[in-house]
Amino acid sequence: MADRKEINIPVADPNDPYAVPAAMPSSADTNPRSFDLADFAMPTRKQEDWRFTPIERIEEFFDVFEPSGATSVDVRYIDGSVIDESVVQVRRVDIGDDLSGTVSKPNDRVSAVEWNSVRTATVVDMLREPDQPVLVQVHGNGLDLDALHLVINARDRVHGDVVVQHDGQARLAEGVEIVTGDDAHISTTFVQEWTADSKHVASHRIHVGNESSLRHSVVTLGGEVVRIRMDQDFGGEHGDLNMLGIYFVDPGEHIEHRTMVVHNHPECRSRVVYKGALSGQGAHSTWVGNALIEPTAPGTDSYELNRNLVLTPGAVADSEPNLEIENGNIVGAGHASSVGRFDDEELFYLCSRGIPEREARKLVVRGFFGELVEEIGIEQIAGHLMQAIDRRLARGESSAMQTVLEEK
Repeated sequence: MADRKEINIPVADPNDPYAVPAAMPSSADTNPRSFDLADFAMPTRKQEDWRFTPIERIEEFFDVFEPSGATSVDVRYIDGSVIDESVVQVRRVDIGDDLSGTVSKPNDRVSAVEWNSVRTATVVDMLREPDQPVLVQVHGNGLDLDALHLVINARDRVHGDVVVQHDGQARLAEGVEIVTGDDAHISTTFVQEWTADSKHVASHRIHVGNESSLRHSVVTLGGEVVRIRMDQDFGGEHGDLNMLGIYFVDPGEHIEHRTMVVHNHPECRSRVVYKGALSGQGAHSTWVGNALIEPTAPGTDSYELNRNLVLTPGAVADSEPNLEIENGNIVGAGHASSVGRFDDEELFYLCSRGIPEREARKLVVRGFFGELVEEIGIEQIAGHLMQAIDRRLARGESSAMQTVLEEK
């Protein structure tokens, strides 16, 4: 496997701000990357990385704690059969041993707390191509604070799918490291279906190898507060990254996703597409998408998109795309975001065909998410995801769900 270069964001000299061009390219990179908790300030809403986050609701994750061990982790094939260890090795190791801690470093205070709190790491090492997706089942068994670390490693030229399913009741700090070898083609899908009183803070650190592709999908359908930050870089030319996200936010919930794509090698491609729906008073989503194209990355092709569908009054969606280009020799780079309500023409068309308005709204939302579910491309979970979305829609079969803002 090719040597990996640590992501190292330059810091400007305050005495010579022009010494390092674009030294602080985006809000995601103002913090250091370090295993030392002391390198990270206590979060406040005045800090760019935390200004959308209800920090008073997750302050238990800001200092090192003793994990409860209440969260269970089980690794099997998606049909429930036992993993073939000649194809995929599953190891539980002390944190810092084996492959843990090799993909970048913690990038904010909660990820540093997770690293310094957790005792062991679960390593899923893909040696050869499995004949079906690997399922990592993460089940929460209570609200005692817990920490979990997961490493997904794909060897050179391996193809395969990994699904990480979170459910149950938990207050969990999670660290995830994903690395692909050269010419590997991997899909990772993370599903969050927590109980309404659960809290989940997570950091995904991702390295895409030379000539490799990764489809990284996140589906968040439950939890009082869920905050997932994803930082990625490339390990060589012709890497391809596809980041997909789906989220559904109910009243009082805060769901936050932050992506950071670093183009540091020539002729790599990235696409980031996140879609969310919000229903009810106090439903709050945040998406912050960052892309950095370094001087060492000519031929880059990058695009990020976020769309939010506000179903009822009282919901708030924050959407912030950021793009920093330090290289004029690129194929393309762009971003877009939107926050809107139902399309009146779509509703009118469906209602004119005899479909009741409430059912028409459901069909619009299903179509809004359906394209991404199909693009995730794992047949064994596509039906489950659409059923989960339908269950979320069913919760809104009340006057709140039937009321859509009339203003344009």
